Amino acid sequence: MAFEDIKEQVGYVEDGVKNYLKNSLDLYRLQSFKSMMKGITMATKALFIGGFASIALLFLSISAAFWLGSWTGNTATGFLLVGCFYVLIGIVLFILRKRIEKPLLKRFSKFYFDEL
Repeated sequence: MAFEDIKEQVGYVEDGVKNYLKNSLDLYRLQSFKSMMKGITMATKALFIGGFASIALLFLSISAAFWLGSWTGNTATGFLLVGCFYVLIGIVLFILRKRIEKPLLKRFSKFYFDEL
């Protein structure tokens, strides 16, 4: 009798462990899907906004180059000045890259690890 009770209890424990593992796996899959979809939607929004901002920046840069060209009397000089402006911005961003990386890492690690 005692062995049958123990065998029955072990069967219940085994079923409980199987259910726990299945539910835990489902929970992690759901959390990873949620995190992945949040990242995909953020990337999609960034691509759309970045694309429109890039087009606007392109037209503004061309118009600024032509304006500077008419101001200096040479269109090539206007484009050169606009190009130098972007090179200067690139150098400044390169110098400040560590200050830019740290807040981004903190923000995205908080986003990722708070979701899990």
